Amino acid sequence: MREATVCLREMACVMCINSSDIHMDKNANKNRNWRTRLSYLLKNSTSPRKRYNKPTVDELDQWAQSLDKLLSSRYGRIAFQVFLKSEFCEENLEFWLACEDFQQLKSPNKLASRARSIYEEFIKCESPKEVNLDFYTRDAIEQSLHIPSLSCFRAAQTKVYGLMENNCYPRFILSSLYSDLHTVAKQRDRSLKAQ
Repeated sequence: MREATVCLREMACVMCINSSDIHMDKNANKNRNWRTRLSYLLKNSTSPRKRYNKPTVDELDQWAQSLDKLLSSRYGRIAFQVFLKSEFCEENLEFWLACEDFQQLKSPNKLASRARSIYEEFIKCESPKEVNLDFYTRDAIEQSLHIPSLSCFRAAQTKVYGLMENNCYPRFILSSLYSDLHTVAKQRDRSLKAQ
């Protein structure tokens, strides 16, 4: 849970970097934002310990094996969220992460308030970050809010995961963002071997 929160904070910082690019051509802006975010994500640290925590070529290759492997990596989640934001569908990952955090709750009071919060933010029609769900799934969640359980969002989370796995994830693996990440990791690996 803490790692997801840290990742989202870092993501917020990454997203603020290029707010001055509003007047640029949309495609040029998208490419420039990716490069800026990429450099922020992978910039060399002065700390040798932190330098080795950046994603390696092997880790990037693992991201291409499955969405699970991508989401289990701190940098994988950040890179995927940057990509989803550029595709205007970041709410899918945000919802999935919110469900992961929700399933870790122990207190019934926190469970009820967090369930209501997730519903208001992601499930309710016309909500700010509404995810694409069918009526039956949405209705089942609404009914379960009276006595929420840890599994009340499971069906919706599974559907959103499937959407990301079959739609967004393949596009991410084929994107220039992933390709650029791979190139930077190869260069970093070569420079580390040369030392």
